[in-house]
Amino acid sequence: MTSATIYQVWKRDEYIISMDPSLIPIPKINDAFSSEHIYWAKPLPEDVMRETLQNSLCFGLYKVEADTAPPSFVGIARLVTDKTTFAYLTDVYIDPKFQGHGLGTWLVSCVQEVIEAMPHLRRSILFTGDWKRSVPFYEKIMDMEVVETKVGEGVAFMERKGPGHPYFR
Repeated sequence: MTSATIYQVWKRDEYIISMDPSLIPIPKINDAFSSEHIYWAKPLPEDVMRETLQNSLCFGLYKVEADTAPPSFVGIARLVTDKTTFAYLTDVYIDPKFQGHGLGTWLVSCVQEVIEAMPHLRRSILFTGDWKRSVPFYEKIMDMEVVETKVGEGVAFMERKGPGHPYFR
C-alpha cells in the first residue's frame, strides 16, 4: 500500500498556490517559456518539462473561477533543492495579465516560508538579470544579497552555460 503525497496549499481570495507539480499545465508553462517574459530559459519537450517539475518543489499559482471549473494557471516558482542544505529559486513567473496585484510577492513569500522551514539550510540562491525590479524585490521579500567578490576573496560564484541556456554557444 502506498500513501498519497500531501502537497502544501495556500489560499488568498480567489487564488491558490499548490505545491502539486501535476497541476501545472505543461503546454501553458511552455507557452510562457517561449514568450519574451521569460528571458532566461526556453521551452522544453513536454516529457522533459514534466520530469523537471517532478524533480523540483513547485509552487503553482492559480485563480479559482468556480467550484466546478478547473483553476486557471497564473504563475509558477520552482525550487531546486536537496530539501536540507541547499535551495535554488528559479522560473518565477506571473502571467502579465495578473501582475501588479501582489501575487508575485505572495508567491515568493510562500517559497520563502518553505525555505525557512529547512533548519539545516546552508544557502539559498537565485539568478536574475533584472537589476531594476528583481534585485530590490528579492532583497526585500527573501532577504537576499547580491554576492560581489574579488578574485581570491569570499565566495567564488562560477557557472558553465549548457545547451538549455538561451545564450549557449
